[in-house]
Amino acid sequence: MGSIVSRKRKDGSVGHTAQIRLKDGGKVIYTEAQTFDRKPAAQAWLKKRETELAVPGALIKPSDPMLKDVIDQYCADTRRPHGKTKDQVLRTIRNAPIGELRCSEITSQELIRFAQSIEAQPSTRGNYLSHLAAVISVAKPAWGYPLEKQAIDDARTVLAKLGVTGRSRQRTRRPTLDELDRLMTHYQAAELKRKDIIPMTRLIPFAIFSTRRQEEITRLQGKDLDRPNLEIIVRDMKNPGEKIGNDVRVTLTPEALKLIELQPETDGVIWPYNAESVSASFTRACALLGIEDLHFHDLRHEGISRLFEMGWTIPRVASVSGHRSWSSLKRYTHLRQAGDRYAGWKWLDRTAP
Repeated sequence: MGSIVSRKRKDGSVGHTAQIRLKDGGKVIYTEAQTFDRKPAAQAWLKKRETELAVPGALIKPSDPMLKDVIDQYCADTRRPHGKTKDQVLRTIRNAPIGELRCSEITSQELIRFAQSIEAQPSTRGNYLSHLAAVISVAKPAWGYPLEKQAIDDARTVLAKLGVTGRSRQRTRRPTLDELDRLMTHYQAAELKRKDIIPMTRLIPFAIFSTRRQEEITRLQGKDLDRPNLEIIVRDMKNPGEKIGNDVRVTLTPEALKLIELQPETDGVIWPYNAESVSASFTRACALLGIEDLHFHDLRHEGISRLFEMGWTIPRVASVSGHRSWSSLKRYTHLRQAGDRYAGWKWLDRTAP
């Protein structure tokens, strides 16, 4: 009646999903699933639920499960693994009071109350509703559960009008050359003392000249590098839908290729470092140096804006950044001057061993 499927998560850990399917006349009449970090815990839960479901009358309203069980089933049945953020959001919704409601009880009013209870920015609340909408959109057509798509559509309309949800504020922060000089000087001194630390004197320029996100940088592989055509494949590039499996071939600027070639030759990961560690190191250095409100991701903004300042066209810039539309690309462009302010930048010549 039950089974356990073990799958490797994106972060390298393994999740063990225990799933129960009850059939009547060859037709599935009830399904339930839950994911655990340890297989013994999954086995214990499976044994407990099988015992409980064997009791006469246990299957009350099998076609109207709780939302938390629908989320578990959605996660168990989805073939492609979710990203880290989506997994975290769905776990939060599952464990919230709304997760204890049955499908027929999920109205637009309940969804509005749930969104209002989230202590976060309007854009984050919107992301929660978007991920929940993905579950609701398949629950009725796939499994016959009374979760109405109209309910979440109505809730999202109301929440937007009330200002509970909304778009994220666009950042316009770009590093100054003086700030970059201070950061590079700081990291150069640190790298001279320790050879085993993250080479930020290469990663900071690479983030600018490649326009890559920190997670993408740490996934780039030597086997995907096409030197003659100045191209590389970015695996699992972030996009509004599922990023897993979204592999995109992008153009490398000459400066970005030069920095890659300073790394040890490999078919594996070019920058074998943890993305969160890169960001944390950058944040600590900014705090130490008194550089305010500068994030590692702002280096991507800087790199894209630089290309526009150099007179590159939208399609040409998009071939480097990986953007699919101007509406997405324009939020990263904060033009300040004409020409390349990195022409003759001293740190490009100091990144070599």
